[in-house]
Amino acid sequence: MTAFGVFARSFPVGTADEVAEAIAATGFDCTQLNLSVIGRPTLDEDLDDPSAQEIRDSFSRTGVRIWGVSGTFNAAHPDPTVRAAGVRACQALIRRAPALGSNTVTLCTGTRDVENMWRSHPDNTTAESWADLVEVLGALIPVAEAAGVQLGIEPESGNVVRDAAAAHRLLTETFPGTTALSIVLDPANLLSMPTLDDQECILGEAFELLSDRVACLHAKDVVRSGYSAPGVGGLDYDLVMRLHGQLAHDVPIIAQDLTADDAGRVYRFLKDAWMKAHP
Repeated sequence: MTAFGVFARSFPVGTADEVAEAIAATGFDCTQLNLSVIGRPTLDEDLDDPSAQEIRDSFSRTGVRIWGVSGTFNAAHPDPTVRAAGVRACQALIRRAPALGSNTVTLCTGTRDVENMWRSHPDNTTAESWADLVEVLGALIPVAEAAGVQLGIEPESGNVVRDAAAAHRLLTETFPGTTALSIVLDPANLLSMPTLDDQECILGEAFELLSDRVACLHAKDVVRSGYSAPGVGGLDYDLVMRLHGQLAHDVPIIAQDLTADDAGRVYRFLKDAWMKAHP
Protein backbone atom coordinates (compact mmCIF):
# COMPACT_ATOMS: atom_id res chain seq x y z
CA MET A 1 0.00 0.00 0.00
CA THR A 2 1.11 3.51 -0.70
CA ALA A 3 2.23 5.78 2.14
CA PHE A 4 -0.24 8.32 3.51
CA GLY A 5 1.19 11.49 4.97
CA VAL A 6 0.13 14.85 6.31
CA PHE A 7 1.49 18.36 6.56
CA ALA A 8 3.13 18.56 9.98
CA ARG A 9 1.99 22.15 10.37
CA SER A 10 -1.61 20.92 10.50
CA PHE A 11 -0.80 20.13 14.15
CA PRO A 12 -0.10 22.48 17.06
CA VAL A 13 3.43 23.80 17.47
CA GLY A 14 5.42 21.67 19.88
CA THR A 15 8.60 19.69 20.28
CA ALA A 16 9.58 17.25 17.57
CA ASP A 17 8.50 14.39 19.84
CA GLU A 18 5.09 15.97 20.48
CA VAL A 19 4.39 16.68 16.82
CA ALA A 20 5.55 13.25 15.70
CA GLU A 21 3.42 11.49 18.30
CA ALA A 22 0.36 13.53 17.33
CA ILE A 23 0.81 12.61 13.67
CA ALA A 24 1.34 8.92 14.41
CA ALA A 25 -1.78 8.79 16.56
CA THR A 26 -3.95 9.67 13.55
CA GLY A 27 -2.61 6.82 11.38
CA PHE A 28 -0.38 8.74 8.99
CA ASP A 29 3.06 7.22 8.46
CA CYS A 30 4.93 10.06 6.76
CA THR A 31 4.94 13.82 6.83
CA GLN A 32 5.94 16.94 4.98
CA LEU A 33 7.75 18.89 7.66
CA ASN A 34 7.78 22.64 8.01
CA LEU A 35 10.32 23.41 10.71
CA SER A 36 8.03 26.15 12.02
CA VAL A 37 5.84 23.48 13.64
CA ILE A 38 8.69 22.65 16.02
CA GLY A 39 9.45 26.29 16.74
CA ARG A 40 12.25 26.85 14.27
CA PRO A 41 12.31 29.10 11.17
CA THR A 42 11.02 27.45 8.01
CA LEU A 43 14.37 28.24 6.37
CA ASP A 44 16.60 27.58 9.35
CA GLU A 45 20.14 28.55 8.43
CA ASP A 46 21.35 27.65 11.93
CA LEU A 47 20.18 24.04 11.82
CA ASP A 48 23.19 21.73 12.07
CA ASP A 49 23.44 18.02 11.31
CA PRO A 50 23.24 16.82 14.95
CA SER A 51 20.08 18.88 15.56
CA ALA A 52 18.58 17.65 12.29
CA GLN A 53 19.36 14.06 13.28
CA GLU A 54 17.60 14.57 16.62
CA ILE A 55 14.49 15.74 14.77
CA ARG A 56 14.70 12.75 12.45
CA ASP A 57 15.03 10.38 15.40
CA SER A 58 11.97 11.88 17.10
CA PHE A 59 9.85 11.09 14.07
CA SER A 60 11.45 7.70 13.43
CA ARG A 61 10.63 6.54 16.96
CA THR A 62 6.93 6.97 16.22
CA GLY A 63 7.10 5.28 12.82
CA VAL A 64 6.63 8.55 10.92
CA ARG A 65 9.01 9.20 8.03
CA ILE A 66 9.95 12.76 7.10
CA TRP A 67 9.24 12.51 3.38
CA GLY A 68 9.91 16.15 2.61
CA VAL A 69 10.83 19.41 4.25
CA SER A 70 9.50 22.81 3.25
CA GLY A 71 12.06 25.14 1.70
CA THR A 72 9.53 27.69 0.50
CA PHE A 73 10.35 31.32 -0.22
CA ASN A 74 9.23 33.67 -2.98
CA ALA A 75 11.44 32.55 -5.85
CA ALA A 76 10.00 35.21 -8.18
CA HIS A 77 10.00 38.15 -5.79
CA PRO A 78 10.66 41.34 -7.80
CA ASP A 79 13.45 42.41 -5.42
CA PRO A 80 16.67 40.53 -6.28
CA THR A 81 18.04 40.99 -2.74
CA VAL A 82 14.98 39.23 -1.32
CA ARG A 83 15.42 36.38 -3.78
CA ALA A 84 19.13 36.11 -2.97
CA ALA A 85 18.44 35.88 0.76
CA GLY A 86 15.90 33.13 0.10
CA VAL A 87 18.38 31.22 -2.03
CA ARG A 88 21.09 31.31 0.65
CA ALA A 89 18.72 30.12 3.35
CA CYS A 90 17.23 27.41 1.15
CA GLN A 91 20.69 26.15 0.17
CA ALA A 92 21.49 25.73 3.86
CA LEU A 93 18.30 23.73 4.39
CA ILE A 94 18.97 21.54 1.35
CA ARG A 95 22.33 20.59 2.84
CA ARG A 96 20.59 19.53 6.09
CA ALA A 97 17.83 17.52 4.37
CA PRO A 98 19.71 14.18 4.43
CA ALA A 99 20.28 14.48 8.18
CA LEU A 100 16.54 15.12 8.59
CA GLY A 101 15.88 11.92 6.65
CA SER A 102 14.18 13.83 3.87
CA ASN A 103 14.72 13.08 0.22
CA THR A 104 12.83 16.15 -1.01
CA VAL A 105 12.87 19.89 -0.31
CA THR A 106 9.67 21.51 -1.50
CA LEU A 107 9.75 24.93 -3.13
CA CYS A 108 7.43 27.77 -4.09
CA THR A 109 7.98 28.97 -7.66
CA GLY A 110 6.93 32.41 -6.55
CA THR A 111 4.92 35.43 -7.58
CA ARG A 112 5.44 39.11 -8.24
CA ASP A 113 3.15 39.80 -5.29
CA VAL A 114 5.48 41.15 -2.60
CA GLU A 115 3.23 40.33 0.36
CA ASN A 116 2.05 36.76 -0.24
CA MET A 117 4.15 34.19 -2.10
CA TRP A 118 1.04 32.17 -3.00
CA ARG A 119 -1.05 35.05 -4.40
CA SER A 120 -1.44 35.58 -8.12
CA HIS A 121 -0.07 38.64 -9.89
CA PRO A 122 -0.54 39.69 -13.54
CA ASP A 123 3.23 39.85 -14.06
CA ASN A 124 3.72 36.18 -13.16
CA THR A 125 3.39 35.25 -16.83
CA THR A 126 6.12 37.59 -18.07
CA ALA A 127 9.45 36.46 -19.44
CA GLU A 128 11.18 38.41 -16.66
CA SER A 129 9.39 36.43 -13.93
CA TRP A 130 10.30 33.17 -15.61
CA ALA A 131 13.93 34.25 -15.95
CA ASP A 132 14.13 35.15 -12.26
CA LEU A 133 12.73 31.76 -11.28
CA VAL A 134 15.21 30.01 -13.58
CA GLU A 135 18.08 31.95 -12.00
CA VAL A 136 16.95 30.88 -8.53
CA LEU A 137 16.61 27.24 -9.51
CA GLY A 138 19.98 27.40 -11.22
CA ALA A 139 21.51 28.28 -7.86
CA LEU A 140 19.62 25.57 -5.96
CA ILE A 141 19.94 22.60 -8.31
CA PRO A 142 23.72 22.04 -7.91
CA VAL A 143 23.35 22.09 -4.11
CA ALA A 144 20.51 19.55 -4.32
CA GLU A 145 22.52 17.34 -6.67
CA ALA A 146 25.48 17.42 -4.29
CA ALA A 147 23.24 16.55 -1.32
CA GLY A 148 21.42 13.80 -3.21
CA VAL A 149 17.97 15.27 -2.68
CA GLN A 150 15.12 16.35 -4.94
CA LEU A 151 13.63 19.81 -5.27
CA GLY A 152 9.84 19.53 -5.35
CA ILE A 153 8.10 21.97 -7.71
CA GLU A 154 4.35 22.34 -7.23
CA PRO A 155 2.16 23.84 -9.96
CA GLU A 156 0.07 26.54 -8.25
CA SER A 157 -2.38 28.86 -9.99
CA GLY A 158 -0.98 31.88 -8.12
CA ASN A 159 2.66 31.15 -8.98
CA VAL A 160 4.96 31.36 -11.98
CA VAL A 161 4.66 27.60 -12.52
CA ARG A 162 0.91 27.91 -12.60
CA ASP A 163 -0.15 24.70 -14.33
CA ALA A 164 1.01 21.33 -15.62
CA ALA A 165 2.15 22.78 -18.96
CA ALA A 166 4.46 25.29 -17.25
CA ALA A 167 5.87 22.53 -15.03
CA HIS A 168 6.48 20.34 -18.06
CA ARG A 169 8.26 23.20 -19.80
CA LEU A 170 10.49 23.73 -16.76
CA LEU A 171 11.47 20.05 -16.68
CA THR A 172 11.90 19.34 -20.39
CA GLU A 173 13.00 22.64 -21.93
CA THR A 174 14.59 24.76 -19.20
CA PHE A 175 16.34 22.11 -17.08
CA PRO A 176 16.43 18.94 -19.21
CA GLY A 177 19.84 17.89 -17.92
CA THR A 178 19.03 17.43 -14.23
CA THR A 179 17.12 14.81 -12.30
CA ALA A 180 17.11 16.97 -9.16
CA LEU A 181 13.75 18.53 -10.04
CA SER A 182 10.59 16.62 -9.25
CA ILE A 183 6.89 17.44 -9.18
CA VAL A 184 4.64 17.76 -6.18
CA LEU A 185 1.27 17.34 -7.86
CA ASP A 186 -1.81 18.72 -6.15
CA PRO A 187 -4.90 17.99 -8.27
CA ALA A 188 -6.94 20.64 -6.44
CA ASN A 189 -4.46 23.33 -7.51
CA LEU A 190 -5.38 22.67 -11.14
CA LEU A 191 -9.12 23.06 -10.58
CA SER A 192 -11.74 25.55 -9.44
CA MET A 193 -15.47 25.30 -8.91
CA PRO A 194 -16.21 26.27 -12.55
CA THR A 195 -13.84 23.60 -13.92
CA LEU A 196 -14.90 20.68 -11.72
CA ASP A 197 -17.02 19.26 -14.55
CA ASP A 198 -13.86 19.05 -16.66
CA GLN A 199 -11.60 17.52 -14.04
CA GLU A 200 -11.22 14.18 -15.77
CA CYS A 201 -9.72 15.94 -18.80
CA ILE A 202 -7.67 18.47 -16.82
CA LEU A 203 -6.22 15.97 -14.37
CA GLY A 204 -5.74 13.28 -16.99
CA GLU A 205 -3.63 15.66 -19.05
CA ALA A 206 -1.60 16.75 -16.01
CA PHE A 207 -0.79 13.18 -15.01
CA GLU A 208 0.13 12.32 -18.59
CA LEU A 209 2.51 15.28 -18.86
CA LEU A 210 4.17 14.88 -15.48
CA SER A 211 3.73 11.28 -14.35
CA ASP A 212 7.35 10.19 -14.68
CA ARG A 213 8.56 13.04 -12.45
CA VAL A 214 5.86 13.06 -9.76
CA ALA A 215 7.39 12.65 -6.29
CA CYS A 216 4.19 12.91 -4.28
CA LEU A 217 0.53 13.86 -4.49
CA HIS A 218 -0.91 16.54 -2.26
CA ALA A 219 -4.46 15.97 -1.11
CA LYS A 220 -6.95 18.72 -0.41
CA ASP A 221 -10.39 19.54 -1.80
CA VAL A 222 -12.09 22.21 -3.88
CA VAL A 223 -14.92 24.24 -2.34
CA ARG A 224 -16.59 27.56 -3.15
CA SER A 225 -14.40 29.44 -0.69
CA GLY A 226 -11.21 27.94 -2.20
CA TYR A 227 -9.74 24.81 -0.65
CA SER A 228 -10.60 22.53 2.24
CA ALA A 229 -9.69 19.23 3.84
CA PRO A 230 -9.95 16.16 1.59
CA GLY A 231 -13.36 14.56 1.30
CA VAL A 232 -15.61 17.57 1.85
CA GLY A 233 -15.54 19.23 -1.59
CA GLY A 234 -15.91 18.55 -5.27
CA LEU A 235 -12.63 16.81 -6.13
CA ASP A 236 -13.24 13.36 -7.62
CA TYR A 237 -11.03 11.22 -5.41
CA ASP A 238 -12.02 8.05 -7.26
CA LEU A 239 -10.43 9.63 -10.33
CA VAL A 240 -7.39 10.88 -8.40
CA MET A 241 -6.68 7.45 -6.95
CA ARG A 242 -7.05 5.78 -10.33
CA LEU A 243 -4.59 8.25 -11.83
CA HIS A 244 -2.25 7.70 -8.89
CA GLY A 245 -2.31 3.99 -9.67
CA GLN A 246 -1.16 4.69 -13.24
CA LEU A 247 2.07 6.34 -12.12
CA ALA A 248 5.19 4.44 -13.08
CA HIS A 249 6.31 4.41 -9.45
CA ASP A 250 4.60 4.53 -6.08
CA VAL A 251 4.48 7.96 -4.46
CA PRO A 252 3.07 9.07 -1.11
CA ILE A 253 -0.22 10.94 -0.77
CA ILE A 254 0.15 13.85 1.65
CA ALA A 255 -2.90 15.61 3.08
CA GLN A 256 -3.16 19.33 3.73
CA ASP A 257 -5.72 22.04 4.57
CA LEU A 258 -7.00 20.06 7.53
CA THR A 259 -7.06 20.54 11.27
CA ALA A 260 -5.49 18.24 13.80
CA ASP A 261 -8.96 17.27 15.06
CA ASP A 262 -9.96 16.17 11.55
CA ALA A 263 -6.75 14.30 10.73
CA GLY A 264 -8.04 10.87 11.70
CA ARG A 265 -11.07 11.21 9.43
CA VAL A 266 -8.89 12.43 6.56
CA TYR A 267 -6.53 9.48 6.96
CA ARG A 268 -9.44 7.02 6.84
CA PHE A 269 -11.00 8.81 3.87
CA LEU A 270 -7.79 8.71 1.81
CA LYS A 271 -7.03 5.12 2.71
CA ASP A 272 -10.57 4.00 1.86
CA ALA A 273 -10.48 5.89 -1.46
CA TRP A 274 -7.17 4.29 -2.33
CA MET A 275 -8.40 0.81 -1.41
CA LYS A 276 -11.53 1.32 -3.51
CA ALA A 277 -9.38 2.13 -6.55
CA HIS A 278 -6.92 -0.70 -5.79
CA PRO A 279 -8.96 -3.56 -4.27
